[in-house]
Amino acid sequence: MSTTFTLDTSTSRANPTPAPMKRLTVPAIQRRKVEGKTDEPLVMLTAYTARQAQLLDPHCDMLLVGDSLGQVIYGLPSTLPVTLDMMIAHGAAVVRGSYHSLVLVDMPFGSYEASPAQAFASASRVMAETGCAAVKLEGGQAMADTIAFLTQRGIPVMAHVGLTPQAVNALGGYGARGKSQEEHAKIMDDARAVASAGAFAVVLEGVLEDLAVAITDSLDIPVIGIGASAHCDGQVLVAEDMLGMFERVPRFVKRYENIAETISNAAERYAAEVRDRSFPTADQVYRPKK
Repeated sequence: MSTTFTLDTSTSRANPTPAPMKRLTVPAIQRRKVEGKTDEPLVMLTAYTARQAQLLDPHCDMLLVGDSLGQVIYGLPSTLPVTLDMMIAHGAAVVRGSYHSLVLVDMPFGSYEASPAQAFASASRVMAETGCAAVKLEGGQAMADTIAFLTQRGIPVMAHVGLTPQAVNALGGYGARGKSQEEHAKIMDDARAVASAGAFAVVLEGVLEDLAVAITDSLDIPVIGIGASAHCDGQVLVAEDMLGMFERVPRFVKRYENIAETISNAAERYAAEVRDRSFPTADQVYRPKK
């Protein structure tokens, strides 16, 4: 038996509930790709809170606590200011709010690049304090030794190559990668390097489609695309982008709802009722029983 958490929607509290462990594992994710092909693509979305995780969990194979929370939750200009403490706090919440999906947590900028030992100290803290199953880190060949160091010590790693947001200053922006022959070859080499180092999967972001297809076909590990190709072994999006929480819609995003409009309309109706004193009504106040 394993202790999981059920979110009581009447109180918004996570209550520990003994239940058989049914959460997807790293080996289970790896087994979805057989002889270089994945019949049923893997589904991954970002999640940052317990309630969000609870809603997304039944539909996903993996939930990523992404450092994109810097922009989505905290209104920061990029992912660079995100701290390890922020990632741990949100990672623990997502683990508490989920049951089925494999939960992995992004390693924030500055928490792993200095050395494999630094990466291990940060990653081991993330896993111990959140209960997540794996970490994700950005970088290709430069991070191969670090990925090997972590995986050899029992920390599963999802790699991230192509457009790497933590390196946005070096890359000069968020444009698609792989346009030149030189960059095409480098990203291919990066993908092969992280796979050889022991990454159980790799996120491939913002690359030309032909490159995404070539990388997916050349690796034995699952390739999770974002702004890449439907040919990839799975897809990931920032949940808030998919749900329509922001006006801007990146090229690689399909908006499945317009939650921002729903929230705005609800707030407008609430404000009007407060101002004309039609809320609260008798149904929302406490009165002595007769």
